[in-house]
Amino acid sequence: MNLTRHRTRFVLAAILAIAVAGCSGRKDAAQSLLWEIVATVTAAEPEAAKYIPDQLTEVQAKLKDVRTSFDKGDYDGVIAAAPAVLVEAQSLATAAAAKKDEILKVQNDTWADLVSVLPDEVTALQNHVDQLNNSKKPIRKSPKGAPSGVDAAQAGVSMTDITFLWSKAQAAFAAGNLDEAVATAKDVKSRVDALANSLQVALGGSNNG
Repeated sequence: MNLTRHRTRFVLAAILAIAVAGCSGRKDAAQSLLWEIVATVTAAEPEAAKYIPDQLTEVQAKLKDVRTSFDKGDYDGVIAAAPAVLVEAQSLATAAAAKKDEILKVQNDTWADLVSVLPDEVTALQNHVDQLNNSKKPIRKSPKGAPSGVDAAQAGVSMTDITFLWSKAQAAFAAGNLDEAVATAKDVKSRVDALANSLQVALGGSNNG
């Protein structure tokens, strides 16, 4: 009788040990997958947040679901879901790089277009403003008789701002900051066109009527 009980206890202990070992193995596998996803997302996050934020958000949401399953002890669920999430996480870096290249191409093209016209336009506008300031006369009215609303002194101030911003755009480009260079150059172009319209100066490449 005692021998039977001893054997029964031994069998139960062996079964329990196997079950614990199996559970521990599943937990380790699930944890390894979870950590790999976390590391992959973390590495890709800076560029992904900038260039593909929506895709990053989707992967982060799926990572949260996997983490929740792990915290609940659903290791089988983690092992089943994690591989697909890991693939999506691994695609973040590639997708962000592709989007970055696409944006850089557009920015480079935009910069090339702006730099092809702005130097001449800024110079022409500066010459016109200099002539107005040298003449000491207010700016004439438009052919329709409507005042331009800008006098020589105001035009000079506007021109100073334009010159400063154009220098800033060129410095940003030289420093490799294409985002700032293009944004500032666009601002310069807008100001140049507005001042040219006010002064009724026709600039090549500008729609000044």
